[in-house]
Amino acid sequence: MEKLSVPSHITSNGSVSVDSGHVRLNELGYKQELKRDLSMLSNFAFSFSIISVLTGITTLYNTGLNFGGPISLAYGWLIAGAFTLFVGSSMAEICSSYPTSGGLYYWSAKLAGPKWAPFASWMTGWFNIVGQWAVTTSVDFSLAQMIQVIILLSTGGKNGGGYEASKYVVIAFHGGILLLHAIINSLPISILSFFGQLAAAWNLVGVMVLMILIPSVSTERASAKFVFTHFNSDNGDGINSKVYIFVLGLLMSQYTLTGYDASAHMTEETKNADRNGPKGIISAIGISIIFGWGYILGITFAVTSIPNLLSEDNDAGGYAIAEIFYLAFKNRFGSGVGGIVCLGVVAVAIFFCGMSSVTSNSRMAYAFSRDGAMPFSSFWHEVNSQDIPVNAVWLSAFISFCMALTYLGSAVAFQAMVSIATIGLYIAYALPIFFRVTLARKSFIPGPFNLGHYGIVVGWIAVLWVATISVLFSLPVAYPITSDTLNYTPVAVCGLLILTVSAWIFSARHWFKGPTTNIAS
Repeated sequence: MEKLSVPSHITSNGSVSVDSGHVRLNELGYKQELKRDLSMLSNFAFSFSIISVLTGITTLYNTGLNFGGPISLAYGWLIAGAFTLFVGSSMAEICSSYPTSGGLYYWSAKLAGPKWAPFASWMTGWFNIVGQWAVTTSVDFSLAQMIQVIILLSTGGKNGGGYEASKYVVIAFHGGILLLHAIINSLPISILSFFGQLAAAWNLVGVMVLMILIPSVSTERASAKFVFTHFNSDNGDGINSKVYIFVLGLLMSQYTLTGYDASAHMTEETKNADRNGPKGIISAIGISIIFGWGYILGITFAVTSIPNLLSEDNDAGGYAIAEIFYLAFKNRFGSGVGGIVCLGVVAVAIFFCGMSSVTSNSRMAYAFSRDGAMPFSSFWHEVNSQDIPVNAVWLSAFISFCMALTYLGSAVAFQAMVSIATIGLYIAYALPIFFRVTLARKSFIPGPFNLGHYGIVVGWIAVLWVATISVLFSLPVAYPITSDTLNYTPVAVCGLLILTVSAWIFSARHWFKGPTTNIAS
């Protein structure tokens, strides 16, 4: 096994201060091409904004309510959060040693050893980038749906003759949102950093306001016993096993707690990235768990009738949290305008989430193309005069829009596509961790942030958790199983696996050698 190079993590050179992340990047064989201007706070903000508890919990609250209700929501969040911390901690340790924009795929190449490096890098990279595109697709599509619901409620609601947008209008919203995100991500990194910090603040303040405001305004509130002990087994999907139901309810939590690899992808633009990148990953997960749990509890205290909230005949058309917000203000003040404003707060958070997601996508595409892994790599790797990989930005927005077009043909196909956002991305997270605890168990040399003797144990827990959720989230979500109720997640993930392996066998193995240095170019 080839010994990995020792990170010097130099912070000074004589009397001249040298950024330790810059030094380490040079040691890894890459020259500094992107502007290194992000603080630890800015790095954290990008990951925190992509996790965005307001986005994930709001858009998938229906799933939690339907599968287990309050118990799945409250305790499922803590369980998924705890295991996500194991995954994030292992990633942070590796990030400290290899602070590059390539992130996961670069880590796999270095940790798998010379023999397996190209294949490990290829598989990890494609699962990572496709998973990221699926995340952007899903996030911006959820914003388009949120806008649709806001318009529906603003025009009278479903029972008051409100306007219900067609699927073509929703796709048009989606395209417009992506266009705005591409434009914002083409701006200088200093402006993008400001938006990132604003996004983090908006999420923090928004959660605190809504978790207190909604139950306070509600004329009827659930009891603590209901919030912490009620289990909803009446899902209408033919599933009776409580364990099975609880597992399906975990999807909301695990879907929300993704995207924190953004801190790794932003390391080439982060000061002292070998320290601040890992801090960004850990802090984004930890703070999201705390604020997310508060948001879940606050909203669930306003739940009085689960069947009514899930009914497609309510004013919000079955969008549970929208109905909760709307009814809270309507029952208290005779008008649901306040609830619509609260939905606007969530919509802005989702917008910021999608913006940060495109940022992360573009940095991954930039790094992956820098190593020649993508078609027309030289074009996607270009940076403009402000050191922004602008071509990669627009590529990410375009592909995310194309992925959403499957919704026009089939809602089932669309769900299969976005399912890669959770499972595909977590597989990419687990691969370098797996190589770290197996092939590189003795040769891995940690950076400033490390887990010490606990690194192997934490790594194995992370790998086993990803393997577990990959199986659980591939299980049927309704019985009897038909073409309409089949869970297409394993189909989508296996399809991606077949495509990437086939591309490797028939083409890439002949020319892709893994990450290539450019320090001398």
